Amino acid sequence: MQLDAEKLIDVLVEKIGTLSDNTEIIGIHTGGAWLAARLVARFGLTQYGTLAATLHRDDFTRRGLHPQTKSTDIPFAVDGKHILLVDDVLQTGRTIRAAMNELFDFGRPQSVSLAVLIDRGGRELPIEANHVAMVMPLEIAQRLTLGQHNNQLRFNIQEG
Repeated sequence: MQLDAEKLIDVLVEKIGTLSDNTEIIGIHTGGAWLAARLVARFGLTQYGTLAATLHRDDFTRRGLHPQTKSTDIPFAVDGKHILLVDDVLQTGRTIRAAMNELFDFGRPQSVSLAVLIDRGGRELPIEANHVAMVMPLEIAQRLTLGQHNNQLRFNIQEG
């Protein structure tokens, strides 16, 4: 089954509303980085950052995660900024926790808020998004992945 992520971006932009002048957007690789690029364009901003949170995950070895060629790139100072951290899917909260650890390696933002396209439930950590386009409870065995084809974002839902 496929789900049009582009329509969810419209919903997310509406839920976010406006951004203060002191707000910067940072996307978590990979889906969050794609989303950050679209949000920057929609809000008329000129830059965004990307985070690679894999090495900060507490389940790095258990999940068999491999160091990625993706790296963190934040082209602005985070100190004193309002950071809008974006990701495609929120499930356990472990990726967000890892991303915040990585973010704080770059400075101390005034605040951090979280925007996600889909909250699929299944939290293992007390992390909630400030802005959610869609809540879609899924079974643990189901996988929800964001892909990009012909510059269009689509979610794929796969069974176990």
